[in-house]
Amino acid sequence: MKTMLVSLLALGGALVLQPAFAQSGEELYKSKACAACHAIDKKLVGPAYTEVAAKYADRADAVDYLAGHIKNGSQGVWGQIPMPPNNVTEEEAKTLAEWVMTHK
Repeated sequence: MKTMLVSLLALGGALVLQPAFAQSGEELYKSKACAACHAIDKKLVGPAYTEVAAKYADRADAVDYLAGHIKNGSQGVWGQIPMPPNNVTEEEAKTLAEWVMTHK
């Protein structure tokens, strides 16, 4: 019984602290493959994030739309070069999309 109680308390503590370990959009941008093809203010292989934010500024579902493209990839949206799917969780994709949209 005592062992079970200690385990439950440890699990509860880990769940409470979990948000503290979440990465910001900028941290994800730097730690994932994003920077290989995208820059904030200039076109590389893919569009600059300022261009992306401007293109979707009036779109109500911009974050969800971009998160889908980040996670699943896309083709033909910004030209002939496809964006491959990225190894990110749904939450990470949404965090990245929210961060991209701050670059208006």
